[in-house]
Amino acid sequence: MSVSVVILAAGQGTRMKSDTPKVLHEISGKPMLFHIVEAARALSDDITVVLYHRADAVREAIEAHYDNIAFHLQDAENYPGTGGALRGIEPKHARTLILNGDMPLVTPEALHRLVEPDADIAMSVIKLENPDGYGRVIIEEGEVKEIVEQKDCNEAQLCVDTVNAGVYAVDTALLRRYIPQLRNDNTQKEYYLTDIVKMAVDEGKHVVPVFVEEALFKGVNSKADLADAEAIMQARIKRRWMQEGVRIRMPETVYIDARAVFEGECILENGVTIEGACRIVRSHIKAHSVIEESTMIDSDAGPMAHLRPGSYLEKTHIGNFVEVKKSTLKGVKAGHLSYLGDSEIDEGTNIGAGVITCNYDGKAKYKTRIGKNVFVGSDSQLVAPVTIEDEVLVAAGTTVTKDIRSGALAISRTPLKTVAGFFRKFFGGVQ
Repeated sequence: MSVSVVILAAGQGTRMKSDTPKVLHEISGKPMLFHIVEAARALSDDITVVLYHRADAVREAIEAHYDNIAFHLQDAENYPGTGGALRGIEPKHARTLILNGDMPLVTPEALHRLVEPDADIAMSVIKLENPDGYGRVIIEEGEVKEIVEQKDCNEAQLCVDTVNAGVYAVDTALLRRYIPQLRNDNTQKEYYLTDIVKMAVDEGKHVVPVFVEEALFKGVNSKADLADAEAIMQARIKRRWMQEGVRIRMPETVYIDARAVFEGECILENGVTIEGACRIVRSHIKAHSVIEESTMIDSDAGPMAHLRPGSYLEKTHIGNFVEVKKSTLKGVKAGHLSYLGDSEIDEGTNIGAGVITCNYDGKAKYKTRIGKNVFVGSDSQLVAPVTIEDEVLVAAGTTVTKDIRSGALAISRTPLKTVAGFFRKFFGGVQ
């Protein structure tokens, strides 16, 4: 069945206590709204996002990543509330799925279940061990008869453990008719979407409950909710990649961005962080290393290595306390304690301990280019812009300030000076 999708993303989210629009708070590297948009795109070619608070910022964020998304600015001054958010929207398909912009854990499979029933309205419901504080959904003979707010429940209704999860699939013609009929004669003076359920029941329409998993339809309203959702999303991401053949040691200590991809058999040791749209191919990332917006192919990094954005490693080993930034390393070994920034280093080259590419002069960044089979000795500084051609030896402790031709030795050392008897003289004859 063809379905239109409306995502309600107009709220301010005051409980987040943040200047960032609620729906743009990130979960596993992407704004929570993006997770919902992607689930919706798996079902529909007609998606409308309802905006109000910080509307321009939310719209700009979406348009920077997605095409063919429609936007509707809610008239929240005159028509506040979830029902008011639907005023003026014209879905193009016969069925409309209404989602909340703060449910980042929902999946396309879960949404499919809501649009499948042959009903005038299908509404998501959850069974809770403790439904205290929630409105109860009264179900009789497989159909929804009423949604009762807790304060209005009688004793029997208070024992009901079925509550509204807030997502609806509605016959579009019915939605068009009901939305203008909504009234705001309530204490909040808002137009509630839930009132369409009562309208449908009163008209004898079929309103069916669809029982869903609480974890998939969890709303995010606070920083604590954000952390809970992150944990669920991380478990989902890691399980997916382990099923694809990635080995993760102590998964609970590892963080993987939702945009990262793995190919072939990879190993992630404990404490690893993968941030951004990384591509990891047949590689081993050792304990407590951080990989950001980088590519690794047939390589290993760590322990405690750091690939900053724009790094590309192929058939390369970088060891503990090595930092690489915006550099391409092919067939390189850099075992310990080095910084390689804005550099291109070719195969067979060995980078000694303590080597630094001095890429920044306080105003601009410059490139360091190192050819094949170069040996750079420990504690050397390569002052960019500089090119070191193939088969060069750079002696330990050298500061390279000009290009080095192929086959040469580069060495700069202050002559060693010794002063006989200085120890006893300095310490006053201490034995």
